[in-house]
Amino acid sequence: MRYAPIDPELFTGNRDRLKRLLLPNSLAVVNANDVLPANADAVLPLKPNPDLFYLTGIEQEESMLLLFPDAADEKHREILFLRQPDPRLETWEGHKLTQAEARKISGVARVEWLADFPALFHRLMCECDHVYLNANEHARAHIIVETREARFVKETRRKYPLHDYQRLAPLLHRLRAVKSDTEVALIRKACAITEAGFRRACQIVKPGRNEMEVEAEFAREFIRRGGGFAYAPIIAAGSNACALHYQQNDQPCRSGQLLLLDVGASYANYNADMTRTIPVNGRFTRRQKKVYNAVLRVLRAVSAAATPGKLPRDWQKEADALVEQELVDLGLLKQSDIRRQNPDKPAFRKYFMHGIGHPLGLDVHDLAPAAGPIQAGWVLTVEPGIYIREEGLGIRLENNFLIQNGGNVDLMAGIPIEADAIEDLMHR
Repeated sequence: MRYAPIDPELFTGNRDRLKRLLLPNSLAVVNANDVLPANADAVLPLKPNPDLFYLTGIEQEESMLLLFPDAADEKHREILFLRQPDPRLETWEGHKLTQAEARKISGVARVEWLADFPALFHRLMCECDHVYLNANEHARAHIIVETREARFVKETRRKYPLHDYQRLAPLLHRLRAVKSDTEVALIRKACAITEAGFRRACQIVKPGRNEMEVEAEFAREFIRRGGGFAYAPIIAAGSNACALHYQQNDQPCRSGQLLLLDVGASYANYNADMTRTIPVNGRFTRRQKKVYNAVLRVLRAVSAAATPGKLPRDWQKEADALVEQELVDLGLLKQSDIRRQNPDKPAFRKYFMHGIGHPLGLDVHDLAPAAGPIQAGWVLTVEPGIYIREEGLGIRLENNFLIQNGGNVDLMAGIPIEADAIEDLMHR
């Protein structure tokens, strides 16, 4: 692995918290993600299942975790299943975990080979009353491919139709939303790698550079520090910044333009999510700086307003109101526009059309209870923006915050964000 070993107490503690939420005499199963096919005989790199990683620290394909806290035999209360290594497999694919290595990573005492799963699973299904099965229940997920987890759910319900089945996802959403100190430290590391990439990129941005060259500087810094991209980076010059998920990253950067950088590093599967908007020639114009400072004021106010107990939808409304006022002050909206607007299509949406932030962790758009309030221990992104397509101008700023009672912690406080600090960095 590219990252430093993680104390298995993290995963042991996560499993213990999950067990306390299960109904009496319940069995729970979590699967690894599929290795997805590409074209011809190629496959895509494995994306570790974040739920399985959260509970075990295991990233290997085909792995399975079985939890049965009330099993009569103590040896059946936690079992991790792995592919059994063999010389041919390791010749083609490299090293596979031994049982001892898996125990050391996960803290799970009993590790078995996958060949033993069917018999053990049948025996424990005959003993349990409730079965917790997992699924991707992210509200914005658009699932068109049947996953390994979905196939397991279908087959289990076919073989054992009379059990009481429960959803594991809502329990994991509750647990994963609140970050432990160890998790916060890993997110801080991802933020630090992101900062290093940003500082390096700022040194090479100038008129004539291509967006892809800037992306390459981030890649170099992330990889050499044991990280990778948390998501496909957005390197958007000029009017490209008005496309929220622009990923072409192949256009020249011209003097007078702004360059929007929405880039985050991933470290040990934990993610950062940063956005900065910088002047290609190293100096903001008066207009650019005015819009920039408007966005920055919103970020400052909204990050302080993300307080424990507040509903995310109310937090979003507060952000919308702040952006609306800034748009009026910038001359982009008039009070008459606001008075005449359709409440379902407010006028500010022409210039600010996305959410103000989202939970962050093992997923970039991380899990949280669907309708619950913000809680201490969440990590949230705060990412206001103003996009003026007719001016070819898009500005978004984004930092990551640890929510706490008594004041939130900016995990990206060291990354320059004030307009003057950006200019100083680019002219160093």
